[in-house]
Amino acid sequence: MNPQAKLIFTISLLLGTTITISSNHWVLAWTGLEINTLAVLPLISKSHHPRAIEAATKYFLVQAAASTLILFSSMTNAWHTGQWDITQLTSPASSLILTAALAMKLGLVPFHFWFPEVLQGSSLPIGLLLSTAMKFPPITLLYMTSPSLNPTLLVTMALLSTALGGWMGLNQTQTRKILAFSSISHLGWMAIIISYNPKLTLLNFYLYALMTAAVFLTLNSTKALNLSALMTSWTKTPALNAMLMLTLLSLAGLPPLTGFLPKWLIIQELTKQEMAPAATIISLLSLLGLFFYLRLAYCATITLPPHTTNHMKQWHINKPTSPIVAILTTMSLALLPISPLILPIV
Repeated sequence: MNPQAKLIFTISLLLGTTITISSNHWVLAWTGLEINTLAVLPLISKSHHPRAIEAATKYFLVQAAASTLILFSSMTNAWHTGQWDITQLTSPASSLILTAALAMKLGLVPFHFWFPEVLQGSSLPIGLLLSTAMKFPPITLLYMTSPSLNPTLLVTMALLSTALGGWMGLNQTQTRKILAFSSISHLGWMAIIISYNPKLTLLNFYLYALMTAAVFLTLNSTKALNLSALMTSWTKTPALNAMLMLTLLSLAGLPPLTGFLPKWLIIQELTKQEMAPAATIISLLSLLGLFFYLRLAYCATITLPPHTTNHMKQWHINKPTSPIVAILTTMSLALLPISPLILPIV
């Protein structure tokens, strides 16, 4: 792709995100989301592979439908209340439509079907962009409208997302699809707490973005697109693969790694809200996710499983690891001990 074109699309992404997260008016927020969608489409389809074109088409159709619902919801609310302010979402019908629209934008169950397919058709860096940066504007809209949304609906969608994200990721062999179902599962954790403590949702999102970025960039540097490629990548970069194992366990939420912090705080908050059954169910459902993270970690570092196909051993790379990967991996592993410093900031 032309560097000037790539620069224009990147600036448009930053502009769209900034407009959405800083706006108080529904039309401005919608405009920011539209700029984001249009800027990311050429990035998804830049390889001109049929899978990439298909992914871009699916992404466009889903995001256009979700944006239409957001506009419809805000117009309905303005019709009932005379208010275009994002925080003044008082009409029950509008809040219901908005919940569906934002769930579609994020890929929450039952609007999750597009996300694994789109991620599978994109390259790893664009997959990272779709899993983290593109989810930030809808999460901020959820954050701003959280007092008006229906808590029961959100908790139901959250539990279903965690269940389906874990369940459907079990039999996948493509790393991008596994990370897509991991994202759906993590969104469940964010959605369950948004009505009770929205700041925890943002903390969870930041830490999820951090850990996912570390995993995506590590996989991109070893060019491991499926489990069989991941099995032989340890000869290429042994140290990086060892760190990948720990980052995956952090993403699974095992103590004493960073990923344990948001899960611990969310379970604590749910128990305070007298929602111990929901906390128990979501904790048990996250064990499904733990299984496929362990499977990835096992393939990456522990052993070469018995198989009939002969794999070519990769050459050891002497190229130094990117400083960004090193910083992200360190943060993905070591933020739990300094959590008393993080919590007051959030």
